Amino acid sequence: MLPVVAYQVANTINIKASRQQLQWQLLFQDSDELFYLHSKDKYIYLFQYGMVSFFNLSKTEIDEALDTIKPLCDTYFADKISEEVNVEIQANTLQVNFESIVLPDFNSEMIRLVMLNASQSVALNRFSEITEALLIETNEHTKYLEARGKLNISGNKLKRFIGKILNIKNKISENLYIFDSPEITWEDEQLNKLNSDLKQTFDLKDRYHVIHDRIEIIKENLELFKDIMDHRESSRLEWIIIILILVEVIDMFILKLF
Repeated sequence: MLPVVAYQVANTINIKASRQQLQWQLLFQDSDELFYLHSKDKYIYLFQYGMVSFFNLSKTEIDEALDTIKPLCDTYFADKISEEVNVEIQANTLQVNFESIVLPDFNSEMIRLVMLNASQSVALNRFSEITEALLIETNEHTKYLEARGKLNISGNKLKRFIGKILNIKNKISENLYIFDSPEITWEDEQLNKLNSDLKQTFDLKDRYHVIHDRIEIIKENLELFKDIMDHRESSRLEWIIIILILVEVIDMFILKLF
């Protein structure tokens, strides 16, 4: 069994600096990804959104690689979300099972697809945790609204909350390619089938939809909160105007009397 281990190590990894500083053999690159040959039949895959995936590296080699990558990270995580899947090599066999993935040989593009999908799975785990926590926080505000008939959140905090949700949604859209197939699969039927089977096995699309639905629910709640807050501000302004007019009328009345 050959392990593929994917880690969420940071908020982001500087891909440009990584390309310049890392000494492993670069096999594939674009603006968001770097795929390296670490040594014979061992690979490392870096992603701009803070993911690193390893194929067939020992625990010691992974720790050494992480130490090398750490200075290139923004907000390095001490506690890392991870996922592991085992790969077997069997001649003339290509299978994707829940327990393991069987590849016909040490095909670097097949291995890259396994590492890519494992990394996407870990990223989904992280976004799932984030959106679940935000949904719980949103529900606390809705419960307070139901019980008291008013909000317990300030306008400034609400704006920051909305900004946080929008940033998470943007990160998911920018960094996860759940519905996109890598270019290498477009003209290779075997690679295309492997990629499709991996997405299905890791349940990427359904998990993405759950996260997307949570964000939409949170956004809908926050928009309602904003409408309530805008109405409250409008009512306050109306009362201020009424009071000012009343003061002016009283002032004119007093002037006429005296």
